[in-house]
Amino acid sequence: MGFNIPRGTQDILPGESERWQYVEKIARETCHAYQYKEIRTPIFEHTELFSRGVGESTDIVQKEMYTFADKKGRSLTLRPEGTASAVRSFVENKLFANPVQPTKLYYIGPMFRYERPQTGRYRQFYQFGIEAIGSNDPAIDAEVIALAMSVYRKAGLSNLKLVINSLGDKESRTAHREALIRHFEPRIDEFCSDCQTRLRQNPLRILDCKKDRDHELLKTAPSILDH
Repeated sequence: MGFNIPRGTQDILPGESERWQYVEKIARETCHAYQYKEIRTPIFEHTELFSRGVGESTDIVQKEMYTFADKKGRSLTLRPEGTASAVRSFVENKLFANPVQPTKLYYIGPMFRYERPQTGRYRQFYQFGIEAIGSNDPAIDAEVIALAMSVYRKAGLSNLKLVINSLGDKESRTAHREALIRHFEPRIDEFCSDCQTRLRQNPLRILDCKKDRDHELLKTAPSILDH
């Protein structure tokens, strides 16, 4: 009987692993220069953390999480992303009490999503991420973007193009959400069952539906720029 690697995973063999180490070294050194410090969180957490933190209407929570019950029946999930765990740790360990704020964190590690494997997409993948928690200063957003671009450049990427988007403030998002509902509701029965559920939960998710991406209403949907 032979044993094969599970679908959607990969072996990082000698020769290739050194390349990973090179990129990880660049990421760590860049974070150090920007005064971000490493955090290492558990590979699995209570399922509710991701359901609430990532969003119950997202494909990640509804379709892609590796969730299981432990021997005492508690629902646990292999982490599909890093933000929820970092914020949980920030609150649980009272990092907000540190006199120096914002708290700047970075992480590098394996994440898990039950997706359809394809080139460049695996069910176990490695993610590098940063979190700046505890400041409303928009300069922090600029810093995060600058850090990411710095990592790309140090890794040898060229011809980079930075595109900045915004969903607006709370009032803008609310107005846009209501406009989307008015736009899709009269013909929502023409969309897949997922989109029909998303109409009230999170109509923005209809815009990136893979099944209905060619529907004419997607091409004429209200833009956030108009709200």
